[in-house]
Amino acid sequence: PIGFVESSCHSRIFWMKLNKLLLQGKFLQLEINDPYSGPILIDEKLASRCGYVLSEDVWGNPVFRASVLGCHVVNEADELFSLTVNIKVSSFSNMRAAVTYTYPMYCSYSSWASREIVCEENYMEVSVKTDVPSVSNDYTVAWMSALPETQNIAYQLWQLMFVSPSGRKRITVSDAAKLGYSFNNTLYRVYLRAPYHSNESDITTVSGVDMNMVTSTSMYRQRWLLLLIDTTVSCPVDGITFTETTLTWTVPSIIPTLVVQESTFLSKNILMGVDDQVIVNPEEKNYLLEHNKTRIRITIPIGAEGGKLQSSVSDGIYGVIYSIDLFLEHTWTDVDWQTTKYTVFKSITTPFMPQIPSVINNTLPEERLFNVALGHFLPDVSLVAITIGNVPFTLREAQHHGFKIYETPFSNRMKGFILEISFDDPYILKEYVNTNETKYTLLVNYTLSVGPEMTLYYHSAALDCVIADIELPKAVGYCDEENLYLVISTFGLHRYWNLYLGNKLLNQQVAHTNGYHAATNSTHLVLQVPLFAVGVVYEEVSFQKIRARFDVALRKVRTMETLQIFSVSCSFNTDAFIICHPDGTIMISAQMKTVPAIDMSKTKLRDSSCKPREYNEGHAFFKFHVTTCGTSVRFEGDHIIYENEISYEKETLPEQSTPTITRDPDYRLTVLCYYRAKETLVLGPFASDPSLPSPFGSGRMVPRSNIAVYRRIRQAMNVVSRVSKDESFMEFYESNVAILKRPFEPVFIEMELKDESPDTALYLENCWVTGSLDFSSAQRWNITLNG
Repeated sequence: PIGFVESSCHSRIFWMKLNKLLLQGKFLQLEINDPYSGPILIDEKLASRCGYVLSEDVWGNPVFRASVLGCHVVNEADELFSLTVNIKVSSFSNMRAAVTYTYPMYCSYSSWASREIVCEENYMEVSVKTDVPSVSNDYTVAWMSALPETQNIAYQLWQLMFVSPSGRKRITVSDAAKLGYSFNNTLYRVYLRAPYHSNESDITTVSGVDMNMVTSTSMYRQRWLLLLIDTTVSCPVDGITFTETTLTWTVPSIIPTLVVQESTFLSKNILMGVDDQVIVNPEEKNYLLEHNKTRIRITIPIGAEGGKLQSSVSDGIYGVIYSIDLFLEHTWTDVDWQTTKYTVFKSITTPFMPQIPSVINNTLPEERLFNVALGHFLPDVSLVAITIGNVPFTLREAQHHGFKIYETPFSNRMKGFILEISFDDPYILKEYVNTNETKYTLLVNYTLSVGPEMTLYYHSAALDCVIADIELPKAVGYCDEENLYLVISTFGLHRYWNLYLGNKLLNQQVAHTNGYHAATNSTHLVLQVPLFAVGVVYEEVSFQKIRARFDVALRKVRTMETLQIFSVSCSFNTDAFIICHPDGTIMISAQMKTVPAIDMSKTKLRDSSCKPREYNEGHAFFKFHVTTCGTSVRFEGDHIIYENEISYEKETLPEQSTPTITRDPDYRLTVLCYYRAKETLVLGPFASDPSLPSPFGSGRMVPRSNIAVYRRIRQAMNVVSRVSKDESFMEFYESNVAILKRPFEPVFIEMELKDESPDTALYLENCWVTGSLDFSSAQRWNITLNG
């Protein structure tokens, strides 16, 4: 097929390259078509012995090279050479039904040097003109010591003498072939082809480069002639070094086993080449060819033209490998050999070089769009899938969902992959941060196919973008005669923020429990709070006037950070109220409607010294602390209850006999303040949390007529009381002895009526303890109330 085969002839090497694109899915075999014996299949042993190389170039194209002195090459007077190759292609591994393409190659080469050495990938070859000068004097002793061996050489038969550290070995050409060597002569030349690392070879180091050397003498004897030819060959087996950016190939300038008299050595020409092309001006391709008296050095930048960068994956890490096929041709002269042409072929591949891809964040906040580029990759990398969050997408599914994915070129023949996703996509994570900002997070995991092996490689990235795109709620407050109102916009409520009343989440249950009325529509919450409901703060309280405030805190859902306090504050005119302050102060505006009317200036609390602060005809205003004015305390359930009583001093008209006569109505007003036991009552400067307002207690006023009580005539009764040491009432404390009890510790009291009158009975209505012998003392602690 057209374009299937390319061939050339360079430096006496047949060079053939096959197009891999026409071999996809096919199996390939090469045969040498010998004009006399027919087709011969090429295998590894045959290739190294016959001077063939079967490999691939850095692009994966099959390459076949052959020496013009190789087996089955038709040689015409050491100037014209031809070789026919059968190219067999089959769709089956056993090569059945193979198609055979016969391809002849021709090479013309007449500028032979006296000695030519070729160092190929799998063999070393030296060819020598048969009319070379006599052996150097430096080797005369060694060669003369070999002369006794030549006495046993058969007439008209070539034999080989190998010299190594283990000694000398003389074998026939046919025996040498069994060891992997190939020896023959042409019209004007003798050549020896040797494998690397044979038993007859030796490793020496020259200018820091290990050399594989075979020291040999080819011998031929006739009756009148004894021919000894030096067929020593030496080739480098390493000399490659790498940095992060370059590779360097080093070859010795002078090889002592090939140049006996170094003082006569003269370098004539040095050429380098890539593939089958000589590079005339290496610097134009950024190659560096330099040499001195000891070494020749070629330096190639990683990724330079002529080589191939290939993607690879190692232990889950992406990286690259660079490969290049080089050859070096060095021509020199010396007194022994006149001209030597030394050609070395070297296929070089770098170690795996990690190349961690970079994530380039080109996000456009103003467009609310994530734009992220992943690179840099070689052309042999393709994107096959992505995962957003935990949801995988093929490229087709991603495009269908609305993601934009496309390739973008970078410099140095690299490329990247761009992904665009809207902030509003449901797979983008959203988090409310700071005061009015949203943090958008893109979590993406790329799945890429790498290299010709299509190895899967995974790379994850996380991108954040914070923008101020949230408007905080606003509130408007107003009041009517009995309520405070807050109208709050509901955008973001329960998603970003919650409303709190103190430390309590303000929900429907709390609102209902506290007596609030909450109504919502699509945009706002309207909160109606009665004046005397729980949570109302009383800023100013005076006679028949109250300034009240209601606060609601706007807090973040996750961190509980307070962002704003929504407040409404109004003044109210009210006839009667009781306010229980967090610090224990009680304020009462009492409205006493009696017939006939009473003088409000004469009203008092239990402690008769506690008079109203302000008053008029129908109202009295009291302000006192729970620890004063005869206020009593008791516990009911989870509440602490402080109680006092408003009464008045009646004017009486004395008569000759009891009871007394009064024109004033008999009236008492009981005032109660309820505080939750778990909410500390603030006494003085102590508070549980200064950052939070303490809760007000709830108050109640209970009017009660005591006419029935006061109708009774107070008279002394013979009553004895004792305090028992325990509930058995068997052992009692002595009278007039101080008794110490801890708070909430029970007290066992026995009351006994000593009156013997059958019409008298003992009923306990109010029982209390005072700090003095005066039972009407203002300081009192209740034991029983109202029986």
